[in-house]
Amino acid sequence: MRNAFADEMTKLSIKHNKVVMLSGDIGNRLFDKFKDANPDRFMNCGIAEANMVGLAAGMALIGLRPFIYTITPFTTTRCLEQIKLDACYHKLPVVIVGTGSGLSYAELGATHHSCEDLAILRVFPEISVLAPADEVELRQALRAVLKLDGPVYIRIGKKGEKILPKKNDDFTIGRSITVRDGKDVCLIGTGTIMPEILGAAEALSNNGISCRVESCHTIKPLDNIMLDEVFDKFSLIGVAEEHYKVGGLFSAIAESYISKKTKNVRFLGFGVPDQFIHEVGTQEYVRERFGLTAKAIAKEVLRTFDN
Repeated sequence: MRNAFADEMTKLSIKHNKVVMLSGDIGNRLFDKFKDANPDRFMNCGIAEANMVGLAAGMALIGLRPFIYTITPFTTTRCLEQIKLDACYHKLPVVIVGTGSGLSYAELGATHHSCEDLAILRVFPEISVLAPADEVELRQALRAVLKLDGPVYIRIGKKGEKILPKKNDDFTIGRSITVRDGKDVCLIGTGTIMPEILGAAEALSNNGISCRVESCHTIKPLDNIMLDEVFDKFSLIGVAEEHYKVGGLFSAIAESYISKKTKNVRFLGFGVPDQFIHEVGTQEYVRERFGLTAKAIAKEVLRTFDN
């Protein structure tokens, strides 16, 4: 996804002369083409992420469109006050991009894990929060956010993410994308965990359970039109995310349901439990440990569906 991000940003910068890229001391070679096309619009801000957000806010105040890019925990929790007061309070069009989100950097330990970003940032007024599933959604999201007037957070993966086959691919911020139709169970996911969700849907289909799958690339604003529909149609809904179970997409959907419930719906939440990960392992290892695999999701849905 990061290669797609650099490529799409280069294309956007050629079309939009107000686009500026700020990096937190990573991705310098990644952005060589961007720098070649726009030598005066790329800035390496060093390991000073809080200052980088303040700099981006100042740029936005004079009419530029700054994009901030670094590893997710360093572009979110490390500079949370600046995001809140410099970008969100002034409703500035600053786009904050976190790469290697969730457990993408699981092997580097807790400093590089980011399983709380959705929960924290979605509570700030004015900000939109996005988690594209693949490079196609990412490119569409980057084009879409340039039409917004306020701050945006986009969490992305690292590299090698699969491109999803989608039933419909009409990208609109705040509207989910239907990946697969189904009538028995609805599985909703966000971000790079989506291939596991699709794998679970296929496994459930082999067991006679028809699954609808939604790629909910926007956590805020939430797609309440889609949610109203699935609340009405399905009695079992599963929500999966590479994020803590507390405060992310599952919590947002539960809040929506409670505010306007029309029938009894059972929910399953798949995410990282309320604990730090003290072991070092690959992303695949940690997903296996916490039940964020196609096999584990399908097993739990099947067990619940049969009861």
